[in-house]
Amino acid sequence: MTVVSGRTLRIGDFSIRIRPRIITVGLLAAAVLGAGIIASLMIGTIPLDASDLVAVLSGEAKPSLTRSVLGRRLPRALTAAAVGALLGMSGAAFQSLSRNPLGSPDIIGFTSGAATGAVLQIVVFGGGMLATAAAAIIGGIITAFAVYFLARRDGVTGGLRLVLVGIGVGAVVSAFSSLLIARADINDAMVAQLWSAGSLLGRGWLHAAVAIAALALVAPLLLTLGRSLALMEMGDDAAHSVGVRVERIRFVALIVGVVAAAAAVAVAGPIAFIAFAAAHIARHLAPVPGVLVGLSAVVGAVLLTGADLLAQNLDVGMRTPVGLVTSLLGGLYLLWLLARRI
Repeated sequence: MTVVSGRTLRIGDFSIRIRPRIITVGLLAAAVLGAGIIASLMIGTIPLDASDLVAVLSGEAKPSLTRSVLGRRLPRALTAAAVGALLGMSGAAFQSLSRNPLGSPDIIGFTSGAATGAVLQIVVFGGGMLATAAAAIIGGIITAFAVYFLARRDGVTGGLRLVLVGIGVGAVVSAFSSLLIARADINDAMVAQLWSAGSLLGRGWLHAAVAIAALALVAPLLLTLGRSLALMEMGDDAAHSVGVRVERIRFVALIVGVVAAAAAVAVAGPIAFIAFAAAHIARHLAPVPGVLVGLSAVVGAVLLTGADLLAQNLDVGMRTPVGLVTSLLGGLYLLWLLARRI
């Protein structure tokens, strides 16, 4: 039986709190994302107008144009959206776990661990999309275990200690990644270095499928954990008092968040600041209590799709990796935040 009472939707024993601000912002962000994906399909070496795009989607366009749009532009756009969503959700989870605005996977070091796993696969065992993806996820999970247990004190993990330990572990694994590249064969080193810049160039349907599958796996888990994470933000004692198994939830959320970040790294390489900025912007647009996992995912998808559009059209005499664009814009955003608060 479905009952709507005030701002709560009840379906049997299950209830969902309806928050108009989040719904409104989410719908607007989804509309912007849709516009960005359409722009990605129309902008390229061969620019399209609306009639050309309709012809492609209806199967009436030239085969070469159809291959360009459906074989290259569409999977790249879907990959950007899915990777951005994965990073946005991961950033929201880690900022909640650490109770720190700097608690995103690229700053804590989980992204570095995933990237090191992928570099190890490329330069030692040979590349390959699925093998590199698996190595990135394994590297991220191993890094997560290291950070979790090194940050654990008196049976508790979290807070500033989690951030500081993560930064230290991230520095170590980044140095190991650089050592691997320095000692690798020149061809493998070039591939690893290009991948490490973070790029969506050449991403096809396999990359899109991996990113979307990872999103479909982690999104329900993080959304389900959102209420417990929100209670934990009030303090471990308060969360314990209402029946939350704090350390179990923290560990599960840590692993799921790392898998989300590692899957994004596996598909597109290490892309900085999307996880950090998406959760911040989501909280700014919808300043309501709770962990905004879903909204952060949509905002992350918008940010990376927009950054990829900018990367494709940034004329610097080379094909600009999207990771360079996000690093530049993310660094400026961080400086702006610091300038506002100091």
